[in-house]
Amino acid sequence: MQNKTFAIIKPDAVESNNLGKIIDIIIKNEFTILNARLITMSVSQAEGFYAIHKERPFFHDLVSFMCSGPCMVLELEKPNAVKEWRSLIGSTDPNEADDGTIRKDFAESKERNSVHGSDSDENASIEINYFFKNEI
Repeated sequence: MQNKTFAIIKPDAVESNNLGKIIDIIIKNEFTILNARLITMSVSQAEGFYAIHKERPFFHDLVSFMCSGPCMVLELEKPNAVKEWRSLIGSTDPNEADDGTIRKDFAESKERNSVHGSDSDENASIEINYFFKNEI
């Protein structure tokens, strides 16, 4: 039972002035924000973070999108944090997301889906370290 997860409030959500609304949802759902930083990712940061998708056809568009404006990276804590955060954000495709989830309420499309969430305890640790334990 990992108690931490990693989240990103992506450039589309920041650009559409939903950053505060999403942070409010995080707090109302009893996550503790351990670390938060507003950043604009460099190409090398985005490429490194999304390296697992390097061979996918959407990789370059994803990197460009993530570098297109500021985003907020967050280290969150709560019992079963990964599972709880994934449930709160909903399906990657907002058209398939449950009502009341962040992506249903704020995402523009599958590609511009407002938030990122770690998909496992192991990846949460890796992703937290990527942005908060190393110099960026």
